[in-house]
Amino acid sequence: MKISFKNLEQDLLALANADKAKILSGFFKTGKGQYGAGDIFLGVMVPQIRTVSKKYTELNFNDLQKLLNSKKHEIRLCALFVLVKKYQIADDREKKNIADFYLKNAENINNWDLVDLTAPKILGEYLIGKPHKILYDLAASQNLWERRIAMLSTFTFIKNKDFVDALRLAKKLLDDKHDLMHKAVGWMLREIGKRDKNILVEFLNLYYKKMPRTMLRYAIEKFDAVERNKYLKK
Repeated sequence: MKISFKNLEQDLLALANADKAKILSGFFKTGKGQYGAGDIFLGVMVPQIRTVSKKYTELNFNDLQKLLNSKKHEIRLCALFVLVKKYQIADDREKKNIADFYLKNAENINNWDLVDLTAPKILGEYLIGKPHKILYDLAASQNLWERRIAMLSTFTFIKNKDFVDALRLAKKLLDDKHDLMHKAVGWMLREIGKRDKNILVEFLNLYYKKMPRTMLRYAIEKFDAVERNKYLKK
């Protein structure tokens, strides 16, 4: 039997849990005026979504687009997991198509988990060995999720001990007003510090007075208490 996007939707709907959906709706700030406003949760856990996604790697872009247009959070996440898997087995030409499709759907990748679980594995991977201008364009966007995609994509580079873009973007985003960006930048700085603490300390010494408190706290989370207090008290 030929599978379609409707089969994927049915599989997820069968796993729906109203109690978990209520908890997730609060956790991901879906109330009026919040960053996740209007998002609908089914109450399906990430491991379950990953399991479902593995059955649907043959879905085409048209089907995936229909899924990414869904108002239901887990359906969009499942479509993105399918896209990640397709990217991992794609040839170079298809990887470009997938990266382009991913960017085209930035407005549908509209919560922090959707970004964090996929941006490094698609856009980050695709940009290895290529110009990174798109990240700076995204970082300048008025769209919160495009800015987060830019920052999280550098995680792939950081894992390869290439910190240049992460540091440049961190500097560029110091004045970002959104708490979710403060957390994203601080997280990536912390990941740099886990691999080369001296580079993180050098960045902090230059910019810690300008860093939002949350960003700074995330960046120095792995420091000992004395080191943390040195920055926080200043």
